[in-house]
Amino acid sequence: MLKKLLTKSFLTRCISGGFLVIAALATLLTGGTVTFAVISVISFIGLMELMRVYQVHRTLLGAAGYLAAFGYYALLWMNQKKQGILQEYFPMLAIMLIMLLMAVYVLTFPKFHAEQVTAVFFGVFYVPVMLSYVYQIRMLEGGIVLVWLVFLSSWICDTCAYLAGVTMGKRKLAPILSPNKSIEGSVGGILGSFLFSVLFGFLFQETLQGVFHNPALSCGIVSALGAVVSQIGDLCASAIKRNKEIKDYGTLIPGHGGIMDRFDSVIFVAPAIYYLCISLGR
Repeated sequence: MLKKLLTKSFLTRCISGGFLVIAALATLLTGGTVTFAVISVISFIGLMELMRVYQVHRTLLGAAGYLAAFGYYALLWMNQKKQGILQEYFPMLAIMLIMLLMAVYVLTFPKFHAEQVTAVFFGVFYVPVMLSYVYQIRMLEGGIVLVWLVFLSSWICDTCAYLAGVTMGKRKLAPILSPNKSIEGSVGGILGSFLFSVLFGFLFQETLQGVFHNPALSCGIVSALGAVVSQIGDLCASAIKRNKEIKDYGTLIPGHGGIMDRFDSVIFVAPAIYYLCISLGR
């Protein structure tokens, strides 16, 4: 059992994971401009990786996607000083993106396929918009603590699912899409996230008293639900890779791949945690 765990790839993942945790600590504890800047950079790299899969990252279509992502983050930044500006102008941004993408599509026809146009529009919402909720959680009351539920739901779930799957996994969760994932691993990931988050909520209950009636239990429930969403996000990213017949989105993070490979679950979890915290909060 120990031999199964102590593989070279697992050790590489652990070392890279350690650096990611340190970077996350520095980014999220600082908050404000630093968190905004780091999440923005991660979002743009992730968007570039996704558009590279569809071979539009260095095209006019890709430029339209980058421009829309920049516009969204500009609205998010301005929303700090004038609340509601993001909600007011976001629909207009989405419509303008559709119009711009379709203009490029028809004016350069037949250079691009409809799938590529759809991929850019989808990619802007899938990566920059959804990932921005990490920053938005950090800006909530108690956000300096709440934001860690995102990573307890994703990275802790991922680690616990891996350990449970390697040691106990027998029944396949999605045999065609992801042959190495098991039902036992999935359950282990959800339970691991729940238990770690209950302990987390207990340790930081003073900070979270103004947010939840029962911080320990609330954190456990939020993270358990987040862990379910996390695994769906992981499988979604895998499905795109299978369709496009690639192994990883990039090579930026040793043992993990690219930003999309490491943050695939975080992308899905962040909006879920944001709205769960708001729904279950006082």
